[in-house]
Amino acid sequence: MNKNTDLAVGKRVLVVDDERLLREVMRLSLGKAGFTVVESNNGAEALALFAKERFDMVIVDFEMPFLKGDELAAAIRRLAPQQKIVMVTGFRRKAGPDNPVDAVLGKPVDYARLGLMVDKFLNGAGEAPGGTEFLARRSVQVAAP
Repeated sequence: MNKNTDLAVGKRVLVVDDERLLREVMRLSLGKAGFTVVESNNGAEALALFAKERFDMVIVDFEMPFLKGDELAAAIRRLAPQQKIVMVTGFRRKAGPDNPVDAVLGKPVDYARLGLMVDKFLNGAGEAPGGTEFLARRSVQVAAP
């Protein structure tokens, strides 16, 4: 195990997105780094999971059935005000009072940036690189799991 994987061991990430392929790629990418990943395909299911289990980070999509990402983030904040939440979306969204997440990453997802963001938030290295908004529109290059 390398140093980065050691930092991820035992850390749990909830990935919430209605796109199965995106959830799967995130699960494989984060899992390869050593994180335990739990998936949910909608906001209502994710909120039920969050109420029963502990997560070190939650990654949410914005546009989802039953409960949008910003609504899910607000509900999570009521249960756990210090919870780290990252939004991944194809919409131009910013973190703020109407969208109570710690950071926003644009779709298509830049997995290198997502990895840096997760490391920064979970391993105490300060604020995620580039502030609270990520709108990178580069092609996704993910190594095969």
